Amino acid sequence: MKNSKEYAGRLQKLYRGLKPGRTKIEAVAYEDPLEAVIYGIVSERMRDDVAQAAMVGIRDTFIDWNDLRVSRVEEIVEIFGEDTPATRSTGAALTMVLRAVFDAYHALTLQPLKKMGKRPAKQALEELQGMSRFAVNYCMLTSLQAHAIPLTASMVDYLRQQEVVDPQADEEDIEGFLSRQVAAKNGYEFYVLLRRASESARVAKKKKKKTRRKSSKVAKAKK
Repeated sequence: MKNSKEYAGRLQKLYRGLKPGRTKIEAVAYEDPLEAVIYGIVSERMRDDVAQAAMVGIRDTFIDWNDLRVSRVEEIVEIFGEDTPATRSTGAALTMVLRAVFDAYHALTLQPLKKMGKRPAKQALEELQGMSRFAVNYCMLTSLQAHAIPLTASMVDYLRQQEVVDPQADEEDIEGFLSRQVAAKNGYEFYVLLRRASESARVAKKKKKKTRRKSSKVAKAKK
């Protein structure tokens, strides 16, 4: 990344500003990497709190992961509460990845990955049809204890808005830059803080747009 030294200073300043004082963020650790993959898929296109509610709905609706695997996308979308391109993409990715896991391991588990080295495990995840970069990195971070920082689209946008990464850098370059600047032991904390900040900024932006539209309608009505 160009001007990496300058951006590194900005990033560290941002990180310090996001830290919640003495409050400690407890790392999540999934016993079965498959659970991390599923949550990664669900949460990639949703706010984290919405994704957590969606996971409760999935567990309450489907008997097990196999039941989810053979379900229709429309059934999954119904749990998400709204039918949009994003929720349909999420539903399709869930069934596609679960089918790929079943075909590869003849069971709905990714426990065999824990017996591999981190690089082969990551490669195995990447080879599963339907897997996104975010889901791979989320699994590596939260189940395989690898040095990875998963990035949603809103997180990437936030980093660019805060001018802590080169605006021309792609997602892969940004991930590499963050991994070099954020120590492995702080990876999960940084991911959580950055995600919270990006989602709060996104919500605030939507509220601002909504207020502007409302004001515009009122103004037109007065005319």
